[in-house]
Amino acid sequence: MLRDRLERGRLVKLHRGVYAVGHRRLGPRGREVAALFAAGSGAVLSHRNAATLHDLRPGGHRDVDVTVAHQRRAQPGIRLHRAELPDEDVTRIERLPVTTLARTLVDIAATLPRDHVVKAMQEAERARRLDTRAVERVLQRTAHRNDGGHALMRDLLADLRAHETQLTRSKLENRFTALARDFALPRPRTNVHVHGREVDAWWPAAGIAVELDGWRDHGTRRAFQRDREKGNWLALRGVVLLRFTHDDLVRRPAHVAEQLRPALARAAAA
Repeated sequence: MLRDRLERGRLVKLHRGVYAVGHRRLGPRGREVAALFAAGSGAVLSHRNAATLHDLRPGGHRDVDVTVAHQRRAQPGIRLHRAELPDEDVTRIERLPVTTLARTLVDIAATLPRDHVVKAMQEAERARRLDTRAVERVLQRTAHRNDGGHALMRDLLADLRAHETQLTRSKLENRFTALARDFALPRPRTNVHVHGREVDAWWPAAGIAVELDGWRDHGTRRAFQRDREKGNWLALRGVVLLRFTHDDLVRRPAHVAEQLRPALARAAAA
């Protein structure tokens, strides 16, 4: 029966024991589903495919990365990884079993170039989904692995922690005032209310306000909501609100000045 259906094209072989019905036009997650079926019970999407599902990197690679607990027969189109995955390292996305974001970062650190891993971490941080403590726990659970991924991930975490050292609000404002002086920008008024909302820096003639975002004060859901409400309120009243972070002031001061100078110069000319 199977042979007849294969010959007639009613079944299309994808992997050993896994078939598509009538065509190869699989749905958005068809390749992943087929690979999971082919890899057998307990298989979990991991590495590059997990990173794509977590929105950390684009998809489109040829083979599907799957982690299994026991050695399985290799199949074309599937890249098998062998590892015992505890429950805390597995989640579900679109109803598919997939390694957690923290586990995925540790896994790709061992298999992808450094710049790809850095970009994935930046995507997770930008989406405010990077839990460094969860990554540390994965590193502890997988300490027996003898690969370069652990060293890379610990190096990236150390670099992240070094740059996460936050300044207090007053120190951020002092640094910003010093930046304006060092780059010959007009001195702003600080900690003033504009249309009923307090801003960190304000140039009335230019209609430009600045908010200085330290993670300690702005890294919560409530602060995220408050910041958007303030931005909308001021924008509707003609205020240009620019936001700069601790890293902007410490690591990219010239870039901050380059963004401010043209707008302030236009206001002065007017």
